[in-house]
Amino acid sequence: MRVYLGFDDTDDRDAVMGTGRLVREFGGKLPGASTLVGIVRHQLPRLESIPYTSNNSSACAIIDLDPECTLETLRDRAVAHLDALCAPGSDPGLCLAPETAVTGDMVAFGRQATGVRLTQQQAMDTARSVELYGLGGTNDGIIGALAAVGLTKHGWCGRFIEYGRLRDLPPALSVRELNDAGIAVVSVDRDPLVPLPDDAITDAAWLRPSLWDGRPVLQVKRLADGVWTPAHGKRGRHNAPGAHPEKPSATLSCSAR
Repeated sequence: MRVYLGFDDTDDRDAVMGTGRLVREFGGKLPGASTLVGIVRHQLPRLESIPYTSNNSSACAIIDLDPECTLETLRDRAVAHLDALCAPGSDPGLCLAPETAVTGDMVAFGRQATGVRLTQQQAMDTARSVELYGLGGTNDGIIGALAAVGLTKHGWCGRFIEYGRLRDLPPALSVRELNDAGIAVVSVDRDPLVPLPDDAITDAAWLRPSLWDGRPVLQVKRLADGVWTPAHGKRGRHNAPGAHPEKPSATLSCSAR
């Protein structure tokens, strides 16, 4: 069974790891023979009315659950992981959803969450067919956690921060090698050509394919005949304007189902 596990608001200004890194760490703690298909980072809006730490992103782990394991086992392990690693001033949220239980309303919620401020009550009203938990502080993380699940099901936004051999690929490789790793390559030039299997990809030390049409797709720009470069690179870590002040201490609690 394929399961989406959404995480949000797990850090504060002094945290040693952001939400993306925390979710990647959880990928090594899956129960039984469960496998991590990928982790998608989703951007939420940087609005003055929304409290956030730096970039206001949430993340969704896509997991193929071991048939011998239960959703309860996965949930308990995720809750324990968050309890152990979330920053004291965070407001963590967790959403656990079998892929088949993600509704159109949840997709619509995720899409709306990328442009306006939504409320915890809206999240709880939308998440009736899945599990949604607030695990401390204000519990505001349930909003981004549900949005991450809805956006992943939507399949047309976000970027993969973990996928198969993504982090082990060499800094210079061919389109064919990316295809063999399960990553499609698409030109985003104004007058795009089609990247061919033997074409080269340069400056590929930091690859984060987009989630397009439900699959990882690397956007590239043409440098020369048969030579391409990733369209998007790594940005420096920073605190964005409008990031909220220190949050209240977190306490473990269940907010919604």
